[in-house]
Amino acid sequence: MHIVEMRDVSRVYRNGEHEQRALDHVNLTFEEGQFIVVLGQSGAGKSTLLNLLGGLDAPTEGTIIVGGKDISALSDNEMADYRAAAVGFVFQSYNLIPTLTVIENVALVKEIAPHPLSSHDMLKAVGLSDHIHQFPSELSGGEQQRVSIARALAKNPQILLCDEPTGALDSETGVMVLKLLLSMCREMNKTIVIVTHNQNIAGIADVVVRVRNGKIQSCEVQEHPLSVEEVDW
Repeated sequence: MHIVEMRDVSRVYRNGEHEQRALDHVNLTFEEGQFIVVLGQSGAGKSTLLNLLGGLDAPTEGTIIVGGKDISALSDNEMADYRAAAVGFVFQSYNLIPTLTVIENVALVKEIAPHPLSSHDMLKAVGLSDHIHQFPSELSGGEQQRVSIARALAKNPQILLCDEPTGALDSETGVMVLKLLLSMCREMNKTIVIVTHNQNIAGIADVVVRVRNGKIQSCEVQEHPLSVEEVDW
């Protein structure tokens, strides 16, 4: 089934008489359980696309349907509920609260998500069961990113949105994080959308979307994506 449909979506920012069309009449569909990579240079529109899917911004024109719900028609309160229930976010900066332990950072989602998963189970899934009582400052960058992934998954979201999730990591740690995200996609049937400028990540995707100047340049379905080990990092 279509988990995401974007129909003729545009996002225009206006500053006086100046108009910037960050997205320009975008049409896309993603299926449940797909691993999607959105590629584009800085300013291409890929982060705007992610923000629209995540309910962090609203389209100027067009319709966005996620999980059968038209999120482009939601009120501010309804949009907040959508972000809390349906979307998990993973950013380049880990956004962990430094005064909380690992388990406390992940457990925060229980306050907003209607159907959260076990914090302990999610930390076990990302290989951090032995670190639950540590603070973020005691972890490596890769471990902190794994905590942020566990926190996003603990919301039990329909889609997981990742903005340059390996951008702050060395290549070896970045590969480990990508393997983890891919396994979450396959084993938990989560739809994962990664926006990045790293062309190598495209090899492991089910769908590769290329964005340029706010337009979709191409949307390619890869019937036989590579494993993480097969990619030349």
